[in-house]
Amino acid sequence: MKKRNLAAVTAALVLVPLLAAGAPGQLAEASAPDAVGSSPPADARLVHGVDLDTVTIPELQARMKRGSLTSSELTRAYLRRIKAVDPRINAVLRTSPTALRQAAASDVRHRRGTVRGPLDGIPVLLKDNVNTRDMPTTAGSLALAGDPPDTDAVLVERLRAAGAVILGKANMSEWANFRAARPTSGWSAVGGQTNNPYVLDRNPCGSSSGSAAALAASLAQVAIGTETDGSIVCPAGMNGVVGHKPSLGLVSQSGVVPISAEQDTAGPMARNVVDTALTLSVLSGRDTVRAGSAFGLTDAAARPGALRGKRIGLWRLPSLGTEVDALMSRTAARLRASGARVVEVTPPYQERLAALEFPALLSEFHRDIDAYLATRGGPRNLAELIEFNRAHPAEQTCFAGQELFEQALAAPPTTDPEYRAMRAELTDLSRRSIDETIAAHDLDAIASPANPPAWTTDCARGDNDVIPSSTPAAVAGYPSLSVPAGSVGELPVGLLLMAGDHRDAELLSLGAAVEHRLDAWRAPRYLPTSPSGAPRSSGR
Repeated sequence: MKKRNLAAVTAALVLVPLLAAGAPGQLAEASAPDAVGSSPPADARLVHGVDLDTVTIPELQARMKRGSLTSSELTRAYLRRIKAVDPRINAVLRTSPTALRQAAASDVRHRRGTVRGPLDGIPVLLKDNVNTRDMPTTAGSLALAGDPPDTDAVLVERLRAAGAVILGKANMSEWANFRAARPTSGWSAVGGQTNNPYVLDRNPCGSSSGSAAALAASLAQVAIGTETDGSIVCPAGMNGVVGHKPSLGLVSQSGVVPISAEQDTAGPMARNVVDTALTLSVLSGRDTVRAGSAFGLTDAAARPGALRGKRIGLWRLPSLGTEVDALMSRTAARLRASGARVVEVTPPYQERLAALEFPALLSEFHRDIDAYLATRGGPRNLAELIEFNRAHPAEQTCFAGQELFEQALAAPPTTDPEYRAMRAELTDLSRRSIDETIAAHDLDAIASPANPPAWTTDCARGDNDVIPSSTPAAVAGYPSLSVPAGSVGELPVGLLLMAGDHRDAELLSLGAAVEHRLDAWRAPRYLPTSPSGAPRSSGR
């Protein structure tokens, strides 16, 4: 990607109408949660008149520049909200003991006019498979629950260098859902079960479940997730937030617990596309937009006609249920009303991709997890990890299986010719599935549902999550972006947008315009269970 492309789209996204300055005063105390099944009181999300549910990074930076808000006040607000709200959803594993010191250092930079960029002073949660030298990094497993790693992941180094406040660690599906044949997303032996904030007995999807649920509950401004296939975009869709899976290689995977170097990537998650784009600019180590220059730029997403002439291919996926299909019809109608051309498409080669992906991942996981474990205390390789799980009953309290570990241990090495042929075919077919579809219809992007309505969480049954929409971009290493599309009953559904290799900038720009047109985000109500008549399964 040319450097100026991502800089241009990030700059184009960051000007949004600024909130009116709140009256000066002390940070609003976060009230204790009221009765289960109702929203937290309004003052639990307010700081100096700023609504944490809806405020964007540019708005926060404008206030910090004026001196009407400090990073310390913002960080305290999120810490207090975590204390008040997180007991319902169990999304945050731990908060950083240095968060307030980081915020105070940012306040000094703001007073001196030496702000490092748009994320300076902004609280960020990290998925618990991202190495941090000052907090444990466990991937949800007791096997890694000892001493923290010796060094930060490269992406954490970039966040710190940009002045971001590392607020803490989010729970995740243990080993990123690559342990058992029937896992339960959002569960880990370290953190227990994360709940969907919209309906608490529903699943948050995996494996960046804690990151997405925390954002939906406004427990941080942005969060970092990781994806091998679906683990950013499905939780984003199911929790009503935005998630971007970047092009492979755009964000360093050094210091992130792996599944497969051929598909893994970390990526930004937020409550809006603007914050997502700004965070990507920091994670990628390129094109960081300085906060001081960000506010004189055009808000392209809100400009009338932003979607006019855009060509979007709709991959309907009716297997996700009639309610989701009806929502896709309504979404297409709204996009057409804004001037977009929406045509129905079916990307080819999907059955073959489904047949090849899992065997390839088994070989890659064995190679890559052995390399990672060699850098940490505890089990030093996959064989020792399997023995650890057998010896520790706490690792079996939700589901006992580790079939994927055992299959990976027996899988052919990545030097095997059969494996090499399989991965080559995967790469070829996945890229062709997107490239050929885009070329045949002259598309700007392919759109599909990101998720079904959230299924009930059930350790005995496991997930009900056959969601094919994420696979083409995940296997190809191409970018994808989930934005809120609407709801089925109380349960959010995302619209997944996919584009060609390293078209992240264009995809974010389109996603911002789609987000603005659909205007589908709404705050969760923390209902204990779905009201009568809401769907009880994913429509699989």
